[in-house]
Amino acid sequence: MKLLHVDSSALGANSVSRELTAAIVNAWKQREPGLEVTYRDLAANPLPHWLPVADAASMPAGDPLAELFAADVIVIGAPMYNFGIPSQLKAWIDRIVVAGKTFRYGANGPEGLAGGRKVIIASARGGFYGADNGSDAADFQERYLRHIFNFIGITDLEFVRAEGIAMGSDQRAKAMNDAHVEIETRLPVAA
Repeated sequence: MKLLHVDSSALGANSVSRELTAAIVNAWKQREPGLEVTYRDLAANPLPHWLPVADAASMPAGDPLAELFAADVIVIGAPMYNFGIPSQLKAWIDRIVVAGKTFRYGANGPEGLAGGRKVIIASARGGFYGADNGSDAADFQERYLRHIFNFIGITDLEFVRAEGIAMGSDQRAKAMNDAHVEIETRLPVAA
């Protein structure tokens, strides 16, 4: 089994999403002792933003599309920056959402071509953005990620959330504890 681990937070050792992705990957390693892990750090080695003509010499090592197709499981650290995802994660998504490769248009509209893999997203949010508190309209992170992965055919998608991490040390500790409990008790599930 192959796992692709993608981190996008610019906060390094202080990153909530990086801590959570590491815990998720560790849980998969315990479940699958022969697990092959490919790691991509989008903050340390950012992809250039998409342009019609890419300079191959400026691209970091590895092919994001090949890494996606090689993986059975993809673990992504996606902090919420200004209600959306980090630009470095968007640059990666622009490399994997490719007409004719991960989706195509047919008589019935778009068809995803990248199905058959599982995506787990470690989401870190400074506030609360659920429907229960009326802030879900400001969530351009999770809705976008759900849409884009469904668009390319990946419907086995799970989120592990740490919410309210900027709302004081007690809330941050609670959010992290809840997320780690979720990882330990619910993940990984069968791919």
